[in-house]
Amino acid sequence: MTQQAIPADIRERIIAAAVELYEQSGRKQPPTVDAVRRLARADMNATSTVMREWRRAQTVQAAPVAVTVPELVSQASGAALVALWQQAQELANESLHAAQAAWETERAELDGMRQELADAYETQAHELEQVQALLETTAQLHAETEGQAAAELGSLRDELAKTITRAERIEAKSEEIEYRARDLRAELDHAHQEAERLRAELSQTRQQAAVELEAAQADTVRVNTELVKVQVKAEAQAEQQREARAQAAQDIDRISAQLTAVQAERTQAQQAAAEARERAAGLAGQLKAIQQQSAALLARLAPVGDKTQESE
Repeated sequence: MTQQAIPADIRERIIAAAVELYEQSGRKQPPTVDAVRRLARADMNATSTVMREWRRAQTVQAAPVAVTVPELVSQASGAALVALWQQAQELANESLHAAQAAWETERAELDGMRQELADAYETQAHELEQVQALLETTAQLHAETEGQAAAELGSLRDELAKTITRAERIEAKSEEIEYRARDLRAELDHAHQEAERLRAELSQTRQQAAVELEAAQADTVRVNTELVKVQVKAEAQAEQQREARAQAAQDIDRISAQLTAVQAERTQAQQAAAEARERAAGLAGQLKAIQQQSAALLARLAPVGDKTQESE
């Protein structure tokens, strides 16, 4: 790319990037072409071309070498001119040496720039490989995404078909609900009519109930009057019952006292009977013993009597 082919804005952007990086390094080391290219966001050819010019501008320009003095001038001037020419020749040699040194410096810079370009090329090649790998990964992901999207699309189609079926069912059900709603509205109208009839009957019933309530209230007054009479009579009977209960309590106390006395007498009689039974038992024992003694005595006396009768 020639100097005239590089746009002015790109040239200014490259130079500005080079100056910025050069200032950041403290003017100790010129920036590399790749670093300037990245900062200026320019292509490698334009960056390398502008960087050569920029680096050449940073070096000291060689002093111009004096031209050869013509022979006629040399012969006319004589020895003074020869001495002057020698001095000029020395200056020219110094300028030549300076130019050679500048050329050597520029060649070294060019060699360094070529190395930088090679490094930048290797870096770009590596980046290109990374980009290609990224593109392959992206293509694979894209293929997987397309497959997944196709599967999801098929699933969505199935779901859409199911949704359409459900929608048709819902529509049929909505029609059924609408028919049912019409029936319910008819039933509701009938219910309203029935409610009006019931309200009329209720009003009539309330009127009749009011009449019956007045009669019931009159009956209640009458019943209350009779109830008062009954309560008075009941209170009199209750007083009589209280007096009868008091008399009965007195009778119960008296009978209880008599019963206690009878129980005491019974206890004494039971004790006396027990004693009598004991005495009778003793007497019976004594009587039995006497009877036994008498029987024994009679047994002994019987042989003596028999003998007396025989002797007679």
